[in-house]
Amino acid sequence: MSITVIDVFNALCFIFPAYCANAAPVIFGGGRPIDAGKTFSDGRPILGSHKTFQGFFFGLFIGTAVGFALNALLQYNILLGFMLSLGALVGDLAKSFIKRRMNRAPGSPLPIADQLDFILGALLLSLPVSPPPLLSVVIIIIVTPPIHLITNFLAHLMGLKKSLW
Repeated sequence: MSITVIDVFNALCFIFPAYCANAAPVIFGGGRPIDAGKTFSDGRPILGSHKTFQGFFFGLFIGTAVGFALNALLQYNILLGFMLSLGALVGDLAKSFIKRRMNRAPGSPLPIADQLDFILGALLLSLPVSPPPLLSVVIIIIVTPPIHLITNFLAHLMGLKKSLW
């Protein structure tokens, strides 16, 4: 099976709202933490101070808005844009919860999980609305880690992120 440029384009169009939802909290985050500074039964933060309502809702808004724009350009499913965005953000929150249980500080690296958490959440929540073709899933999983590393490096250079991941 060969992968064409059109296959890559289609896969990236499919997942683009999730990419945008995941990036938006870096730019528009801040404010009150989702976990309100509370700790879990292990005494560690539930999510940490870096996961905020403002970042979550801006991420959801931006990702969904990208879904609307893709609808105007490519007949994209608007509900899919919302579900991908929500899934991306929930996937990131789940990874933060797991990292806190592992006693890892916010911003500390957890390779592979740092690059694919939001993608797995997005893909799972997309299933009831518009399941992606298997080829698209494979492409997304392959291209996301380098895209994620490059965009995080750029965000770090611009002073938007303290860590490189």
